[in-house]
Amino acid sequence: MSETVLIFVDVETTGTRATRDRITEIAALKVVNGELVDRWSSLIYPECKVPAQITQLTGIRDDMLREAPRFTHIAESLREWLGDGQLVAHNARFDYSFLRNEFKRAGQDFRASLICTLRLSRRIAPQERQHNLKALLNRYGISPIRHHRAGDDVDALWSLWQTWQVEHSEEAWQNLLGDERRHRTLPAHLDSAQLEGLPTCPGVYLFYGHNRLPLYVGKSVNLRSRVLGHFQRDHQDDKEMRLAQQVQHIEWEETAGDLGAQLREAQLVKTLMPIMNRQLRKQRKLTTWHWEAEANHPELLSRSAMSLPISGALYGLFRNAREAKNTLRAVAEEQKLCPRVLGLEKGKGRCFANQVGKCLGACHGQESIAQHTQRAKAALMQLQVNVWPWPGSIAIEEQAADSTPAWHVVRQWCYLGSAASLKKAKTLADASASFDVDSYRILNRFLRSPEQHGLTVIPLG
Repeated sequence: MSETVLIFVDVETTGTRATRDRITEIAALKVVNGELVDRWSSLIYPECKVPAQITQLTGIRDDMLREAPRFTHIAESLREWLGDGQLVAHNARFDYSFLRNEFKRAGQDFRASLICTLRLSRRIAPQERQHNLKALLNRYGISPIRHHRAGDDVDALWSLWQTWQVEHSEEAWQNLLGDERRHRTLPAHLDSAQLEGLPTCPGVYLFYGHNRLPLYVGKSVNLRSRVLGHFQRDHQDDKEMRLAQQVQHIEWEETAGDLGAQLREAQLVKTLMPIMNRQLRKQRKLTTWHWEAEANHPELLSRSAMSLPISGALYGLFRNAREAKNTLRAVAEEQKLCPRVLGLEKGKGRCFANQVGKCLGACHGQESIAQHTQRAKAALMQLQVNVWPWPGSIAIEEQAADSTPAWHVVRQWCYLGSAASLKKAKTLADASASFDVDSYRILNRFLRSPEQHGLTVIPLG
């Protein structure tokens, strides 16, 4: 009969980011077939200072660690001691991520199967709101000598485990452990039942934290694969670790294909403002250079005006007016264009740039205005925003394999919404919308060659 080896483990660290912060203390208990047989414990020199707030929390000071071994010095002996035992920890992904990264720095690829007592607690008592270790110890009358010291916490964890075993029949306990092992890659605060219906089709997904705080919005052509992928890289990615630590609820929306998923993702990020989405945020001061056909120089155009039909050409999409002007100045200097004729500075006669040889003289007749305009538009061509090529709104029909078709309605590069039929799409044709640079880039990419993406464009008149 094979032995069941469990390693109860707790680590103290210099912070919460496993890829950068370091372990300061490790304590572990080896339990074989339900019997405690060995103990491993050591302070670890982290090769950096312990932040004051961590010292206040754990009581571990820099002077306590000066004579402690570096992890690289104990890595081999610890790896041998751990063997092939299953790691048991409270919020196991946290401890496991730190161990994996410390072993990686020591040149070892450490892997182990996990049992998370935080997730177990949620299964045992789903009606309870608090499942942190301190709350559980209070609930069961188990008191460690000191919180946030590895040795005391791991002893308390072993006591909690024994208490649970007494409370449950052997069959019920094994069922709980079996369920936990099947979902060991999932975040501790996330109910595994939420993921049972995750489809493999295109769509968007939304991660929520405590009190339904929006954490993150993402998209994929395979929702199930993408969502589960977030929880398999947390040991090597700080953002994925933060998501895994905080996510408590997941929602998703299926789409007809990749275009619908990208448009909906950009829309949801701007509406919900999730704290972990840095890209696709709303750009309220977006501006561009607008050059009318008969004008001698371009004018700045605001984001709101970009939603309306426009004659002439647009050049560049900028976060604000200062960025737009700086870009135009750089083009003017490179091509020896006149900043005064371009409207970047006021005055009469020769501009300063001409006096220092950086302007060909359109400001005082040395170069004709027509020639200057031609050179300026040619120089700005690399920044030109594609002109909306249809007279009004269009519907883009999209249908991926095995998905329900959808019609995405767009006008002047503004996404107006999606509908399940062309008839319903026509009702969106006159909806109000504001220009969004992310939607423009998405649409421009797909509409360059719609047939290659399996799309059909239908003008709505």
